[in-house]
Amino acid sequence: MNTSRQSPFRCLVTGASRGIGAAIVGDLASAGYPIALTARTESDLLAVASTLDVPHLVIPGDVTDPTAADRIVQHVVGEWNGLDVLVINAGEGISAPITRTDDALWERMIELNLNAPFRFMRAAIPTMKEQGFGRIVVIASVASRVGAPYISAYTAAKHGVLGLVRSAAAELSPHGITVNAVCPGYVNTPMTARTVDSIVEKTGRDRSEVLHTLAQEQGHGKLIEPEEVAATVNFLVHEQGAINGQGITLDGGKVQI
Repeated sequence: MNTSRQSPFRCLVTGASRGIGAAIVGDLASAGYPIALTARTESDLLAVASTLDVPHLVIPGDVTDPTAADRIVQHVVGEWNGLDVLVINAGEGISAPITRTDDALWERMIELNLNAPFRFMRAAIPTMKEQGFGRIVVIASVASRVGAPYISAYTAAKHGVLGLVRSAAAELSPHGITVNAVCPGYVNTPMTARTVDSIVEKTGRDRSEVLHTLAQEQGHGKLIEPEEVAATVNFLVHEQGAINGQGITLDGGKVQI
């Protein structure tokens, strides 16, 4: 069985239009790998794709559509006759006290942060098993590790996706496929900016004060940069297979489990 593959890796990145996803796309493209980009907004994907000088596919889609994963993966496999690297990055966090977390919010967080990653894994695994090689990386969160106030739905979904990663890794290791998660704290992205906006709106606090508070949630007192997440993904893509079923925390050392 083939437990390694010569590059160029054929890559698919979800949530590829901004923030962490765009950084991951740029990092993998810098190695010369063909990249398939997917996210909801085609114009944003095209803006990222315009910076690439590698073969690429732009495939708009809403990952919460139950048919999206199969359609997108089949598109990539059909175009490139395989898929080596799947980076599941699309996700979102919405805060609310438990008593104000209605069914719609709960279901939205589970659908986006747990069900969609499961469907993309399920869609990609048959091709990777046939190849005898694959690298699956899920962008999870420190919320996969520990709980925090006001994000019960998000935390439940992120805990669940780390469990999915661990179970899939145990099942797929004999087939030359690794499955890992990257678990960052607050990252300097539009998602964190929206979190700041929400806190400012609800509390009236100064924006710089809120940013400082979020930065202090990391052990080193600053936000994680998207490029740091991308570099960790790159490492997991190129690692030879010994690292599997892991959640690698990027938060400056505050969470150590």
